[in-house]
Amino acid sequence: MSDRAERTTSLYHGEFVRFWAADTVSLAGTHVTTLALKAVAVLTLGATATETGMLEAARWLPYLLFGLVAGALLDRRRRLPVLVGTDLARAVVLALIPLTAFTGTLTMPLLLALVVVFGTLSLFYDAAHQSFLPLLVPTERLTDANARLEQTRAAAQGLGPLVGGALVKVIGGPLAVLVDAVSYLVSGLVLATLRTPERPVETPVRRDLRGEVEEGLRWVYGHEVLRPLAIGSHAWFLCTSMVTAAYTVLVLDELGFDAFLFGVTFAVGGVGGLLGASLSGPAGRRFGAGPVMVAARWLTPVGYALVPFATSSTTGFVLLCAAQFVFFLSAILDSPVEMAYRQSITPDRLMGRMNATTRSVNRGMIVFGALLGGVSADWLGNRFAVWTAVVGLLGTAAGMTFSAVRKARL
Repeated sequence: MSDRAERTTSLYHGEFVRFWAADTVSLAGTHVTTLALKAVAVLTLGATATETGMLEAARWLPYLLFGLVAGALLDRRRRLPVLVGTDLARAVVLALIPLTAFTGTLTMPLLLALVVVFGTLSLFYDAAHQSFLPLLVPTERLTDANARLEQTRAAAQGLGPLVGGALVKVIGGPLAVLVDAVSYLVSGLVLATLRTPERPVETPVRRDLRGEVEEGLRWVYGHEVLRPLAIGSHAWFLCTSMVTAAYTVLVLDELGFDAFLFGVTFAVGGVGGLLGASLSGPAGRRFGAGPVMVAARWLTPVGYALVPFATSSTTGFVLLCAAQFVFFLSAILDSPVEMAYRQSITPDRLMGRMNATTRSVNRGMIVFGALLGGVSADWLGNRFAVWTAVVGLLGTAAGMTFSAVRKARL
């Protein structure tokens, strides 16, 4: 058996385990900060729903502005140095938030600016991360490998906000962000130990960045299955980000739950995500990638339809927890299968562009969705914004059902 085969037969060889460990540490810190920043914006800086939407949009604005170019640039470079460098740089950027808070200079505009820089670094990291995984495991193990990563993501999405809520309550939001800064530092150092060989990157005789971007676009939006899959994902991110913007103000302000209980709702969601990640691989093998992706898209509006019925009572809190449970179940049931399908059919030379194109437009939709959700919530009410998103999600699920996606197989 060749060295390559030995390293890729099992998901638990050293290279993948270290990659997985780095992802775990990084994600844990990320979801602490996700809640901490929102709590700081609403509880400390007095942000409105519109400003909360702006904060969410700032995180993803670089994907809208630079995402397509990032993919083309990444296909010209080795991916591991990008992963390590962006992790270390993100640690520095996040450390500036508690530093400015301690010096009394933290303001909403400064917070937005730092989040934009952080988002730019994350753009390059994410494109490299999704493109590096196929080098660690063989094609037939991609669904399982993505499922392992999504299990970690689900756990982080659940426990991170819970820990973040507790930290915000005890030591304050800005200092809680320092936890994430340390997590990126650790992640970068772990990734630096990887020795997986990458293909030689051939520099084109004549660099045509525009042509390379267009080639990536043609691959994603010209493919029979990738096209409706991408369009459906764009609409899904637009609608779910509308809910995110309204949900924070609904729970913390309108319903009056504290940051810890806010985090508890995401912790329950994390349990649903773990269940989804555990079911994703077996379901994909049993029913096929397409049917699993379509079924997951129908589950999302079912979960979020519970949010508008929530009140400040115990029953209302249970509804919020149930909504997050079903949402995360749907999102992470879908993600490993979808990611494995896209990775398995895309040539390596297009991998960076495929990932960056899909992910950048998805994140670009978060920019518009977060702003739309925030403005709608301020003008027409938090519940109206959520109901609007639920209707959009139902339309997205219907569109996916009658597209070529339902026939997708790994």
